[in-house]
Amino acid sequence: MKKFLNAAALVAASLLAACGGGERLADENRIDAIRSDAPALAALGAYKVGVKTLSFTNPAQLDIANAVEGQTTPTYNRTLTAEVWYPATLPAGTSAGGEYRAMTRDGKTVVSLYGKAVRDAGADARGGPYPLIIMSHGYPGNRFLLSHLGENLASKGYVVVSIDHTDSTYESQLAFGSTLVNRSLDHLFVLREMARLNTSDPGRTLQGLVNANNTALIGYSMGAYGAINTVGAGVSAAAVAIPAAYGGAPNGTLAIRQKGNATYEASLDSRIKAVVAFAPWGYNYGVWDAAGLAGIRTPVLYVAGSVDSTSGYSPGVRNIYQGSVNTTRYLLTFENANHNAGAPIPAPKETRTLMCGGGTWACAEHYTDPVWDNVRMNNIAQHFATAFLNKYIKSDATMDPYLNLVPNAIDGTGDTYWKGFAATTAVGLRLEKLNPAP
Repeated sequence: MKKFLNAAALVAASLLAACGGGERLADENRIDAIRSDAPALAALGAYKVGVKTLSFTNPAQLDIANAVEGQTTPTYNRTLTAEVWYPATLPAGTSAGGEYRAMTRDGKTVVSLYGKAVRDAGADARGGPYPLIIMSHGYPGNRFLLSHLGENLASKGYVVVSIDHTDSTYESQLAFGSTLVNRSLDHLFVLREMARLNTSDPGRTLQGLVNANNTALIGYSMGAYGAINTVGAGVSAAAVAIPAAYGGAPNGTLAIRQKGNATYEASLDSRIKAVVAFAPWGYNYGVWDAAGLAGIRTPVLYVAGSVDSTSGYSPGVRNIYQGSVNTTRYLLTFENANHNAGAPIPAPKETRTLMCGGGTWACAEHYTDPVWDNVRMNNIAQHFATAFLNKYIKSDATMDPYLNLVPNAIDGTGDTYWKGFAATTAVGLRLEKLNPAP
């Protein structure tokens, strides 16, 4: 009975959101919307936000997309475009806000998105240097897919860098093996580059602003696959053995990210202190095994939809959460949500009339969920990402009451109802926690 009531409440809330605010906000292509029923920590922080676009080039990388099975894997200089949000100062009379020009899921249509950040604004160094957050999109995606979190967290005293992963963007969906090999390598390279810019930024904006010694990763789908691999979940031997013809990496090149490989183990970077992993991919394809997941020793907030048809839930993300036995980890579940739970921005209005997959499905489906409103999910993600990162990156003990909750929100009443949520507004959510094995 409780399950039925829970599902019914979810459907009713979704319909209300679509009629009362979600669609209107999406019509404006806003990435910064905060609904009236948003949980407390979803609100923007005290800082104004600046944004700038950077380009990084990682020399002599394996060119997985152009590799041929059985032949020497070529190398190339791998260039990454990144969007960086940071605490900013605005000249008198300057209004917060700006425009992003972003590619959509069809790989051809560029649209305008609108948020709070001001392009190339001066840095607000008064609270710096600020912890660093590296964000990583899915396959395919781009650096704007999680931009609601980029702006939101920068307003709370973080520097956030979101990567366009070469070979994995909407306009360059190349060999999947490139995504398998390069995700964590991109994370680690951008971490090094941001640390370098903190010391010497030719544009001066980021110099002295970035505390790379206190870094978090936020990833969605393949970005979350990369994030947990970056912090210790070495891939399995079975993953290394997948042929390129079936989506694997050619010539065994994924071995450099395999559990036990000396190159992999040496790459683990102690500057990374926390991970937020939305719908991490790979469990149902044998990419992760018990030994690999046991390698994670960094606190993780996993976020998932209970009916995720891409990464799976149980089996799937829930098993990754359970298997991360050597760290503190949380699992935030959106009941009846699919793969897009919490991560993507609202679908740009233009995508409602665009078709993807050779005309077989509406491009808007890449961003949306059939049950939950995007803005609602984004606000919930902002709330919990703030609580989790403030606790594990900023050592803010006042965040504990937002994370130590009755697991099923529907079971909470009075003083046990979820902190930060108005009565009944957490229905359909579940937050669980497991501590490291003794």
